[in-house]
Amino acid sequence: MRIGISCYPTFGGSGIVATELAMALAEGGDEVHVISYALPSRLSLASSRVFFHEVLVPRYPLFEYPPYSLALATMMVEVARHHRLDVLHVHYAVPNAVSAVLARQIVAPQPLPVVTTLHGTDITLVGNDPSYLATTRFGIQQSDAVTAVSESLCRSTQDKLGDCQAITIVPNFIDPARFEEVRDSPGARRWAQPGERVLVHISNFRPVKRVLDVVKTFGRVLERMPARLVLVGDGPDRNHVESYCREHQICHAITFVGNMPLVEEALVGADLFLLPSETESFGLAALEALSCEVPVIATDVGGLPEVVVHGECGYLLPVGDTEAMAEAALDLLTDEDRRRAFGQAGRRRAVTEFAQDDVVARYRAVYESVVG
Repeated sequence: MRIGISCYPTFGGSGIVATELAMALAEGGDEVHVISYALPSRLSLASSRVFFHEVLVPRYPLFEYPPYSLALATMMVEVARHHRLDVLHVHYAVPNAVSAVLARQIVAPQPLPVVTTLHGTDITLVGNDPSYLATTRFGIQQSDAVTAVSESLCRSTQDKLGDCQAITIVPNFIDPARFEEVRDSPGARRWAQPGERVLVHISNFRPVKRVLDVVKTFGRVLERMPARLVLVGDGPDRNHVESYCREHQICHAITFVGNMPLVEEALVGADLFLLPSETESFGLAALEALSCEVPVIATDVGGLPEVVVHGECGYLLPVGDTEAMAEAALDLLTDEDRRRAFGQAGRRRAVTEFAQDDVVARYRAVYESVVG
C-alpha cells in the first residue's frame, strides 16, 4: 500500500506517533510518504520505503501570516498524483484534516481516502477555539475515517464538536525492542551521583504539563532522601521552572537535558516518572516510562487512567496535589520491592496492551476499510 502521512515535526506526541507509525509501516512493506514543513525529529530515512516531502510556504508582503494550510494541501496533491497514494493519513485535525479534504477534492476523480487521527489538543484546545471550531468539525466530518488515541479523547470530541461520525479508538504504541536495546545502558543514572534516587519528567514544558508541580513534588522528596530530577524537553515554561529552582536553592539536584529523540536513553535506570499534567488525552510519555519498567506518578485525568493502572504500575492523583504526589513517590522510593514490582507490571502492560505490531495492524485495518 502507498500511504501518505502528514504530521507536525515537533517532539509532541502526535508527531512522534506519526513518525513511529511511518517507519513501522515501511518495515512491514508499505511505501510511506511523510509530508510536513520540516523533517520530523524521530524520522529515519534509512528505509528505501520511507520518503519525506517538505512543505515550503511562500512568503509575500500581502500575507501577514504565511498560508501553511494551502501550501500543505498543494503538497498533498503533488504527492498523491505523482506517487499514486492509496490513502492519506493526517495526524492532528488543525489544519491537516482540512488540507487533506481539500487535496482529495482537487485530485478527483483519483481516489484519495482521508484518515484523520485526533491526538488531544487539536480538539481540547485548538479545535475548541471559536476561530477554528467550524473548520475543525468540517475536517472531521468529511474524513473517510477518524481515529482517536483514547476513549477519553473520543468522548471529548463528541462533547465539544457535537454530531461527528463514528470514531475508532487506536491507542498510541511503543516498540518493545527499542527499550530492550538500552536496558543495560547507564540511562538516567548518567546524570546522578551514587546513592541518589532518579526521578524523570518528559514534556514540551507548556502550561498544561504543570512542570512546576514536578519540581515542587521533587522538592519534597529531596527533603527526605538524596535524589536527582532529570527534566527532558523544552518549551515556554522552562524559564519559570529554572527561576523556581534558583529561588528554592535546589538547582544542584536538577538536570535539564533538553530535547532527546530517543527518550528511552533518559528513562532506563530511572526510579520514577512524574507526569502531573492538567490534562492528557493519552500520555505517551507515561507509556514510554512504563515500557522501561519505570513506575509512573501522574494525575487522574483524560486518557491517563487508560494507560496507568492505579496501585499496580503507578499512582493517579488529583491535579495540583503535589503533597499527595510526593507521598506516593516516597511510598515507592522507600520500598524497593514494591517499586520494582510496579515497574515490572508496567512493562508487562505496555508490551501486552500497546505493542507496536498490534497497533500498527489496527491502523492498517482502518486503511483497508476506506480503500476497499
